[in-house]
Parts: sequence; structure tokens; C-alpha cells
Amino acid sequence: MGIAATILPEFEHEMAGLRRVIERIPEGRLDFRPHPKSFTLGELANHLAGMPSWAVGTLATTEMDFGLPETMASLPKPSDTVAGMLATLDEGVKRGAEAIGRASDSDFQVIWSGKEHGKVLFAMPRIAVVRGFILNHAIHHRAQLTVYLRLLDVPVPALYGPSADEQ
Repeated sequence: MGIAATILPEFEHEMAGLRRVIERIPEGRLDFRPHPKSFTLGELANHLAGMPSWAVGTLATTEMDFGLPETMASLPKPSDTVAGMLATLDEGVKRGAEAIGRASDSDFQVIWSGKEHGKVLFAMPRIAVVRGFILNHAIHHRAQLTVYLRLLDVPVPALYGPSADEQ
């Protein structure tokens, strides 16, 4: 079994859970910020909605420079509605899954670099980027988003088993 066949079910499972969380966001509360140092609910949800599409660029290139305006302009545009965020998420999941599914084992072993203004911040095999900077990163922020929902008294969906709101 190849790498794509092992990671694709994980990607699809985690993105389905992410969709369930974003669906719960109350439309009128996108400006909610639990702490001055925190993202707003809308900022956090938009960040998450764009993550699945990162798999496309990761598997098609060998680097990305986050300090370049053209790089930032190429990322999914933020939405000011939950429906818009879900559309971004759904398109990113579709395209990300396609990119993962067509990648060979050797594609996953290619070194990919994250840079800022030409300075290499990290360089690792693409599989580590997909797992660490896409999947694990999304899981981390999705957990933050569930805390926001709890603080807003919105029922938290079950993700890996029952939640206090869904048995």
C-alpha cells in the first residue's frame, strides 16, 4: 500500500470533522474573540477553511515563500459568511484529496521548503508537510474552534467519539 492510500482516509476523516465544526459557527458571531491575543472566530475559521488546499501547492512545488505578496495573494480569500467558508473548505478538500491521491511515494519524499523572504524556515519531505503543516495544524486549530463554540454555548460536534453535546 502506498503513502497516498494511507494518508487519504486520514485527510478525508479530519476534513469531514472540520466541516462539522465550521457548520456550527453562528453567523452573527464571526467577530467573537475569546482573548485579545486570539484570532476572531471568523479569522480562525477562514484560516482552517483554506488549509486543505495547501496540499495542492505542497505536492506541486518544492517551496513556498510566505514573505512574498504573490504567495499570500494565491491563498484562498477570506469569507465573511459561514457558507463562504464551507465553500472554500469543500473546494480545498476536493482539490487536496485529488492531489494526495495522484501523488506517488517518491512525490511524498521530495524535500519541500517553507521560506520567508528567501530565508528557509524549514525543509522536510512533503509527507511531513502534509501531516504536520496541514493535518496536525488543522487538528490543532479545529480544537481551538471547538473551545470558541463552547464559550458561545454552541453544541460541539462529536469528532473522535461522543462530545458532551452529542452522544
